[in-house]
Amino acid sequence: MTRGAAVPSSTYRLQIRGQFSLSAAAELADYLRSVGVSAIYLSPILQATSGSDHGYDIVSHRQVDPERGGEQGRVALAATARELGLQTVVDIVPNHMGVADAAQNEAWWQLLRDGQDSEYAAWFDVDWKAGNGRIKLPVLGDDATDDQLSVSLTGPSGELRYFEHRFPIAEGTAKPGDTAAEVHARQHYELIGYRRADNEQNYRRFFAVTELAGIRVEDPAVFDASHAEILRWVRDGDVQGIRIDHPDGLADPAGYLDRLAAAAPDSWITVEKITEPGERLPAGWPVAGTTGYDALAEVNNLLYDPAAEVEVSRRYAELTGDRRTWEEHLEQGKRMVADTILHAELLRITRAVRHAQPTLPDSDEEVVRALTELAVGFGVYRSYHPIGAEQLDAAAELAASRRPELRGAITNLLPLLSDAGTEISIRFEQATGAIMAKGVEDTAYYRYNRAVGLNEVGGDPGGFGSTTAEFHAAQLQRQRLLPESMTTLSTHDTKRSEDVRARLAVLPELGERWYGVAERLLAASPIPRQAFGYLLWQSFAGAGWIERARMHAYAEKAMREAAEGTGWRDQDAGFEAAVHQAVDRAYDDPDVHGLLDELLAEITPYGWSNSLSQKLVQLAMPGIPDVYQGTELYDYSLVDPDNRRPVDFELRRQLLAGFDDGSCSTPPLEQAGAAKLWLTSRVLRERRAHPERFSSYLPLTVSGPAAEHAVAFDRGGAVAVATRLPVGLQRAGGWQDTVLELGPGRYLDQLTGEQHQGAVAMAELLRRYPVAFLTPAED
Repeated sequence: MTRGAAVPSSTYRLQIRGQFSLSAAAELADYLRSVGVSAIYLSPILQATSGSDHGYDIVSHRQVDPERGGEQGRVALAATARELGLQTVVDIVPNHMGVADAAQNEAWWQLLRDGQDSEYAAWFDVDWKAGNGRIKLPVLGDDATDDQLSVSLTGPSGELRYFEHRFPIAEGTAKPGDTAAEVHARQHYELIGYRRADNEQNYRRFFAVTELAGIRVEDPAVFDASHAEILRWVRDGDVQGIRIDHPDGLADPAGYLDRLAAAAPDSWITVEKITEPGERLPAGWPVAGTTGYDALAEVNNLLYDPAAEVEVSRRYAELTGDRRTWEEHLEQGKRMVADTILHAELLRITRAVRHAQPTLPDSDEEVVRALTELAVGFGVYRSYHPIGAEQLDAAAELAASRRPELRGAITNLLPLLSDAGTEISIRFEQATGAIMAKGVEDTAYYRYNRAVGLNEVGGDPGGFGSTTAEFHAAQLQRQRLLPESMTTLSTHDTKRSEDVRARLAVLPELGERWYGVAERLLAASPIPRQAFGYLLWQSFAGAGWIERARMHAYAEKAMREAAEGTGWRDQDAGFEAAVHQAVDRAYDDPDVHGLLDELLAEITPYGWSNSLSQKLVQLAMPGIPDVYQGTELYDYSLVDPDNRRPVDFELRRQLLAGFDDGSCSTPPLEQAGAAKLWLTSRVLRERRAHPERFSSYLPLTVSGPAAEHAVAFDRGGAVAVATRLPVGLQRAGGWQDTVLELGPGRYLDQLTGEQHQGAVAMAELLRRYPVAFLTPAED
């Protein structure tokens, strides 16, 4: 849906935190304008848990986070943006609040203190009956004892304490001489062992994060209170765009978005919605589109040759012994989280089923098993009944085929799960999204390591690449349906940065050269699970020689997410030691280091080609392009928190200034990523100055022996030409007689200053760079 004049021509995402405040963002605004950006895109800025590095754990909706610059910083940024003609987009978090430190969150503190009588009881999604009138807080360690609890009766109501954790004491429930255990027994909450959360958690969370409690924005009063400050920024003209975090966690996403759009009718609204291949946003949602993971997948797939899939799959199985298909990994990952960290959500639905249908013939155990099978078999994150009803039908058929003994229970559940707007239907929809996210993105993506560059948010690890014809078809659809949706290549949530993926896409092209290196690396540094070793060595190929501590941190997170051999809850010291030894050997063992050095030297130039190609395609394709902080230069970041490291903006300022004063024009590919900044600034400036040149989509014809290595399209005056599969291109002898057919008139390549018209030889057009960005030449 078009949102009118507020639609930016591009955005630039900034991670606002204590080390980079709103005031720092204001000081950077002139640089961003010089790059060509038209909107500053901010991570959440409402008050978050003290020390939060990301801001998604909001503790108060009433004010801007003082650690992030406070109201003074926000006003200064708004004034600077207005002066420079820049818009502002803010990321908001309607689904949950941070409750790690109850004392920092007034609403949560009062809920714990006063229970169901609290003025905030309607805010949080608590199953009071399941807790016998108490909220169960899974904070106790394995060896917790009553004597580890203590009571302080100072302050307004006193506190119950467990090490660093502090909790309120209800009025009249503690007196001098009471033991801490006695006081605890009288509260509206019960502290329980953290392992018990799997089955006993009785408040909705963000996924399985007990420190993030779901809130009920479907309640108009909760919506109004939690959005008052944000909407004030909109009314004051300080904010023109809103990014919605995790809409799939909400009870009624469509109702929420309708209410938000009515309150901010001129805002550009995007949603962090992950769609599966072939899935579309619900047509009735009043939004411009998604935050771009769908576009990321379309661009990333261009870097892979579908014809290579069979060989890639065969060699992966041989090298690692992992012969499971992606579908098997997906099922196993989802089943694991449904049976463990998210099992409490299915138990809650089971209780709702029993309450609604007390005479249901199936036992509670059969109901929860049937719900598990349905969630595991669900093909997308969630449905929005009646939208997506066919997904539930398909999941039911798959679940029944996998567990024939549950067919009766599944059949009995379908009418309840299909009854739109009921508690059972809503909670199941919320649960399937969480199980997909944790079981797939955060588990299977770290287990199925055939080609890890495809294991990306919004991607399909079970697929392998796309043809240019498929890409063009997707863009024609995007231009028709979502011309104002965001596009991206890197975010704070991507598993690895765009430039890491650009290198990883080279590996399948190398074929036996890569497989031979991988075999030697796996043998030199054995890890109990070879598939994880294959992930580790691909990570070195993609990220290169990053700081040792960063690779150790990544390896630790990756192996615990995979949860095969070790895990977050129960670590296997031997397995983890083997992984860390392999990391150290990469840096210290001359043979291992030499193997990687030779590989990196070989793939890096091809990686640069892929980096520039995918960047041009993303910046020029239909949609509103976002640039994640720092990625206007080559950036080799891994999963968070690695991708939230400080950015050297002074270096970027100096490079851009060199372009503009003529001291550094048409930079070489290898110059600290300068060519990427050169490309980014040329395209974004053109989009801002001439939006009419980006108003349509026309695939351009490339003919000749190397035609499959080019993707070219005309956006309505602006033409993008990019190289794909660069290794294969070189092995085939280059472009040879391959020709691009331009439309009428003369075109200026904004990257080289050269002019072209008619049938242009690709060898001539891409002599300087692997990409060309053409605009109408001035007479």
